[in-house]
Amino acid sequence: MKIAAAQLGCVPGDVTANVRRLVSLAAAARDEGAELVVFPELALTGYELGALAADPALWVTPDDPRLDPLRGVGAAVVVNCALRNGGSRPALASLVYGADGEPVTSYAKQHLYEQERDVFEAGDRDGRFELGGIGFALATCFDNHFEDLTGRGAADGCRVHLASSLYGTGGGAQERATVYPGIARSTGMYVVLANHVGPAGPWTGCGGSGVWAPGGALVAEADASTTMYVVAEVPGAGQG
Repeated sequence: MKIAAAQLGCVPGDVTANVRRLVSLAAAARDEGAELVVFPELALTGYELGALAADPALWVTPDDPRLDPLRGVGAAVVVNCALRNGGSRPALASLVYGADGEPVTSYAKQHLYEQERDVFEAGDRDGRFELGGIGFALATCFDNHFEDLTGRGAADGCRVHLASSLYGTGGGAQERATVYPGIARSTGMYVVLANHVGPAGPWTGCGGSGVWAPGGALVAEADASTTMYVVAEVPGAGQG
């Protein structure tokens, strides 16, 4: 299966504009044979915590009509967002849609980072789904720093670990370059990271979206500043 890790700079607080950007990236990756496209943390709004706390109109549901163009792109997608969950605060969650546009699953970030705890409700269950006979585990940014969480994916038989994240220039760039190959080495899974580029709330995204093979070898990597995607092929079960 070919999987794309996409990176972009988001329009702050504009779900419709960001959906257009995601659709453009997903359609291009689909045309290169990608069956699954993964996007960064809070790709629908940008990392705009103040706006998300103040304006529930920026929260979405799985059937939100603003997402219809993305659901109709013809490839499975993982899109991270503020997910309306019936409470006074949203979840910081990844929505997974199949190539037919139907919801597959959702995953709410369990390990909220610092100021996120004032805006979101933490999740309490792991994210799993299967596509094309391959098992996938979901995680969001700070989640990936917890070995118990990443290790559970491998223990559950997942072959691929998908991370929607935000790492900035400076120390974040070093974390990005250390954490994700480390997960591949420790778990024996393929690891797919989607990161931001350009302004992202208080940070500047350092890009470097990529794919690492079991053992930690880099398979594909985007640059540090361009809206783009990289595509890598993940063998199915029993194919090495």
